[in-house]
Amino acid sequence: MFTPDEPQPAAIVNPNGVSPFLLIGDHGGNRVPGTLAKLGLADTELARHIGWDIGVTAMGEALSAALDATFIHQIYSRLVIDCNRDPAAPDAMPMISDGTVVPGNAALEPSARAVRVAAIHTPYQAVIGDAVARRLAVGEPTALVALHSFTPVMKGIARPWHCGILHNGANDALARAMIAGLRAEDDLVVGDNEPYAMDRIDYTIPRHAFAAGLPYVEIEVRQDLLGDAAEIAAWAARLARLLPAALDLAGRAPT
Repeated sequence: MFTPDEPQPAAIVNPNGVSPFLLIGDHGGNRVPGTLAKLGLADTELARHIGWDIGVTAMGEALSAALDATFIHQIYSRLVIDCNRDPAAPDAMPMISDGTVVPGNAALEPSARAVRVAAIHTPYQAVIGDAVARRLAVGEPTALVALHSFTPVMKGIARPWHCGILHNGANDALARAMIAGLRAEDDLVVGDNEPYAMDRIDYTIPRHAFAAGLPYVEIEVRQDLLGDAAEIAAWAARLARLLPAALDLAGRAPT
């Protein structure tokens, strides 16, 4: 699927980081393999939120440096395949995204879907799984932090939250502690499972955190608050300050 000069799907930043936090960016990139001819889309479409989570890779890199944490993020666009979805789900390779028709995803044959799964989804998830397994094998504390961003308006409806925390009941003390920490800040409106709820649609955190009983938090930051380097740095600094405090508040060491 890839040409020889194209990268593998998972980028690993600071692989030897000593922080208990393992940072994840499922929608960090918006590349499209050359063989897919940009999915028939203009660059302006791929640069929109439908192509990736705007600001997440830069925020994750800054947070990785601040915490000395490993950050694993996707290189390819969520329109090629959404790595936070079950690969068998129809919207893992959407034909329409926020009103934009994706020509390269129209009427995909099962064989074409399987190629994308094998080339991108499976190896990306394997990199995360291997990182978790290595850490647990040596007794290294591990808490998963999934980083995402969301649009300030969706389908004409304004979203008032500056950030949101997603969780789903399973071992969610860290997530709830992050809600408390963020709500203690005097300049934030914080969503509890808003603007999205973690449910059976999500794939990465349930796959890697739930079965292993690992602490986790999925963090959504509104994209207009990640508009430049200064804003990204400020959010990374805020999260670097609040995450360790939340892990302490959660009342348990990750295992």
